[in-house]
Amino acid sequence: LSSSSSSSSFLDTSTVIALTVFFALLCASIIIGHLLEENRWANESITALLLGLCCGVVVLLISKFQSSRLLVFSEDLFFLYLLPPIIFNAGFQVKKKQFFKNFTTILLFGVVGTVISFCLISLGAYLLFKRIGVTSLDIQDYLAVGAILSATDSVCTLQVLNQDETPLLYSIVFGEGVVNDATSIVLFNAVQSLDISNIDLLTALKLLGTFLYLFFTSTALGIAAGLISAYIIKTLYFGRHSTDREVALMMLMAYLSYMLAELLNLSGILTIFFCGIVMSHYTWHNVTESSRVTTKHAFATISFIAETFIFLYIGMDALDIDKWRSSKASPGTSIAVSSTLFALVLVGRAAFVFPIANITNCIKKRPSTKIELWKQFIIWWAGLMRGAVTIALSYNQFANSDKTLTEDSALMITSTIIFVLFSTVVFGSITKLLIEAVLLRNAKPANSDATDIPSLDDLQILFLENGDPSDQGGSNEPARRKGSLSLLISNPTSTVHYFWRKFDDKFMRPVFGGRGFVPFVPSSPTGAAD
Repeated sequence: LSSSSSSSSFLDTSTVIALTVFFALLCASIIIGHLLEENRWANESITALLLGLCCGVVVLLISKFQSSRLLVFSEDLFFLYLLPPIIFNAGFQVKKKQFFKNFTTILLFGVVGTVISFCLISLGAYLLFKRIGVTSLDIQDYLAVGAILSATDSVCTLQVLNQDETPLLYSIVFGEGVVNDATSIVLFNAVQSLDISNIDLLTALKLLGTFLYLFFTSTALGIAAGLISAYIIKTLYFGRHSTDREVALMMLMAYLSYMLAELLNLSGILTIFFCGIVMSHYTWHNVTESSRVTTKHAFATISFIAETFIFLYIGMDALDIDKWRSSKASPGTSIAVSSTLFALVLVGRAAFVFPIANITNCIKKRPSTKIELWKQFIIWWAGLMRGAVTIALSYNQFANSDKTLTEDSALMITSTIIFVLFSTVVFGSITKLLIEAVLLRNAKPANSDATDIPSLDDLQILFLENGDPSDQGGSNEPARRKGSLSLLISNPTSTVHYFWRKFDDKFMRPVFGGRGFVPFVPSSPTGAAD
């Protein structure tokens, strides 16, 4: 007896039960996900979500509809432990050439697009909610709804799109997802600290200034963390003693960059994403061959477990009976609010995807880099999914405030949960099929988007042609001098890439290492980080 009481004194039984259930469900969703691998409808996130829902129902029945809470949805757990490994791995595995080739488009979608979406959703919520019967929300709540619903779900997007089959679409949708998450969190925090009684043009400019400051400082911090880790591992050469230390240092430096960003009130998502990109470019090449294989798979595995955990968590938390009881709304009102949110998200996303894509198409000269209408449609569709960031922000706004949980606040949380479940299950399952159908119809353009990029050799030839005096007469002297500048204007992305490679080879790699640093040539994993 004494032994059992002493064992329970430092371990809370309910926590142990909750974790046991969660790990059993994680195993189950991985096994079911494997069995459904060939299935065109299902993916891992939907499997985990539905399993979480089923488990929530079972707990509800066991507790006789008293509570379905095994674990309370905690923003700390989500933002501090589950999100960082997912975003870091995405940066670590992303195809850098493709990502930076579309960097301007990604920034336009992720920043300008999110702001347009935020304005439209806030305005729509303000005009429509009172008609449905939601009356107790103030201006700050409406603005918060705009910020909450502007956050797309980059986790689910990762599982639906394939980096190898549709590189252009993947880099745009995923890159936009990361920048968008960061933007909507910045917007949300700005709304929280906004003085509603005194809004003018200066406030908007301050908001823009804050955002630019956060964007650049967060990115710089991530790049700095990646470069420091590369320099330490290159100069100290850990691999001669212990490969475990190399792997541990990479993981801890990446996590440290995220925590530092949060400590300094910057955007941890952007910081750890760029840290992942820099680490895959420099640090990864500085470690021993066995560490390369280990890090590549370890990061992917941790990220995968965190993704599955998030969807299980959302599924189980959706049936939190207290929230549903507090809202006291009829099913009709709940559906009306959820449908309104859904319509606002559809319109808000369409309002920026199609115009911005067409504006970038006017600027781009090469047909292969243009975003055709079918690609625009998939970008619009894939970004309609909402996930854990949306739920975490809505809890923060409506459940964690000092005031008690009002009926309308509870209604907003339950409507957000309905919307997240619906969008993940419905859009997540249809997107795969949609992409397959569209790819079949547009097979040729899809295959050409990776092959039309001018290689470095082509660029060097262009440089030579522009600067070779034997080709041109003396009258063309000024035009020849402007060769590299005109090339930069006509073909900016490739030219910047060319100059970056020269700068990288001459200045960065001697200091920070990178490809070709380790004396022996690694065999299998080298192709991963191009």
